[in-house]
Amino acid sequence: MKILKKIIFQVSVIIFLLNANAFSKAAPESFANLAEELMPSVVNISTTQTIKTQANPFPFQFPPGSPFGEMFKEFDKPTERKATSLGSGFVIKKNGTVITNNHVIANAEDIIVRINNKEYEAKVIGADPYSDLAVLKIDSTETFKIVEFGNSDKARVGDWVMAIGNPFGLGGTVTSGIISARNRDINLTRYDDFIQTDASINQGNSGGPLFNMDGDVIGINTAIISPSGASSGIGFAIPANYASTIIDQLVKFGETKRGWLGVRIQDVTKEIASLAGLNEPKGAFIGGVSEGGPAEKGGIKSGDIILEFNGEKIKTMRNLPRVVANTKPNKRVTVKLWRDKKMISKKLILGRMESAKEFKDK
Repeated sequence: MKILKKIIFQVSVIIFLLNANAFSKAAPESFANLAEELMPSVVNISTTQTIKTQANPFPFQFPPGSPFGEMFKEFDKPTERKATSLGSGFVIKKNGTVITNNHVIANAEDIIVRINNKEYEAKVIGADPYSDLAVLKIDSTETFKIVEFGNSDKARVGDWVMAIGNPFGLGGTVTSGIISARNRDINLTRYDDFIQTDASINQGNSGGPLFNMDGDVIGINTAIISPSGASSGIGFAIPANYASTIIDQLVKFGETKRGWLGVRIQDVTKEIASLAGLNEPKGAFIGGVSEGGPAEKGGIKSGDIILEFNGEKIKTMRNLPRVVANTKPNKRVTVKLWRDKKMISKKLILGRMESAKEFKDK
């Protein structure tokens, strides 16, 4: 009997250890092999643009018709200067298709990509300021080494990650850390859903890849929070799953094709929830509906509270734009909303955001 109990105890210990190992991974001894493998696919990006400035030496303007204005007009001529900026990117297709941030190449007149100690000119295939993503094509017939996107939904807080980029022009810089948080909203873009990391990210890292330990890109480094402007251990990356959807559209069409509902929304406060008869503040409150838009045609009204869109729960107001934008235009969807203290469902066909008057007027 004692022998049997001892065997059972030993088996239990083994099972416990196996389960513990299933939920934890030892820190890597070195990132060297991974960095060496991935480095040839990461690029340094430099851009130039012409900036015009009005060189008025006075802290005021002369009134129209003033003789002083005519006298000093030669001092009020616009001047031009060349501005340069640096960023990072990575190759996703052997033909030299490169991913970076939109803010890295916005308004650029010349784009130079440096990879494997060689420089190439590049052109913009498509760019999207709303997600801060851009696709470039290297002007070359050479074959380039690529990296693959991983499943960012499987990335967990505490997982090891590695960033490679071009901080302050120091290309090929490797840093490491962990995923500090998920689903961060820092009011940077309309569709914030960032991965937060403590891997060192600085100016020039923008557009570079955030890798998992399998060597897959799970994020695109985009922003930092820092009082000094240098890395303070709080960096943000666009999740790969969201980015890849936008990138596929930019590669295929040169532009994005997002779903459009046609509503103006606001947070559901405690007061609104109480008046509406909801047990807690949740969902997106409809403050207005676009005339002739999908929402109006589908029977959604001002004062409704959207709680679910196409099977996905809407926990806060900020969830709705992301979910709608990730849904293809012209798709028939079901919207569950709260009206007159009860849940009702509406079916409608989404429009395309880029074709909406509200979008064109911006």
